[in-house]
Amino acid sequence: MNIAVAVEDDVRQLSGSEAGPATKRIVVGYGFWVFLLSDIIMFAAIFAAYAGLTHATAGGPSGVQLFSQRSVAIETGCLLASSYTCGLMSMAIGERRYAGTYWAALITFVLGAAFVALELREFVGMIAIGAYPQRSAFLSAFFMLVGCHGLHVTVGLIWLAVMMAQVTIKGFRATVERRLLCFSLFWHALDIVWVWLFTVVYLMGVRT
Repeated sequence: MNIAVAVEDDVRQLSGSEAGPATKRIVVGYGFWVFLLSDIIMFAAIFAAYAGLTHATAGGPSGVQLFSQRSVAIETGCLLASSYTCGLMSMAIGERRYAGTYWAALITFVLGAAFVALELREFVGMIAIGAYPQRSAFLSAFFMLVGCHGLHVTVGLIWLAVMMAQVTIKGFRATVERRLLCFSLFWHALDIVWVWLFTVVYLMGVRT
């Protein structure tokens, strides 16, 4: 009986009221989760391609010869720290604190930009020694996987800048809060993808 009552309470909370439809915040959040899942499926397909082409170097350089653990560790630290500051930004938004929101967003942006800059430097360094995407199937898969994630981070940075402009102009309106919620979900999802990418590409690649 208690379980039935608890389930009924949960249903009421999700629906927004006892008889009405779900609130717009819940609908938007649910729809964005569907988008994120489709994005993760795309990454899973690229991961599978990379795993199958890891040893297809065509006589060219492999991950052991190309990857810098120190640089990748700094990249990882920047992105994980940005996830923490993004959480602080969400807390500040919930408390309607403008200064806290701007500072947390600024730190998140700087850490994300540092991640992208380090990744671009890695790509430029690899291409400079002849390890360009056309060199082998392994390198094609590597640039596709890591580059796709970096592109997502770049889009996230643009999104964050636009959202801070909207906070400045419109304040903490419901529409702005929903967009910031979606951004937060997007940014944390990128961190999860990077943890897998870091493990599969850089840690396992060097060990191999």
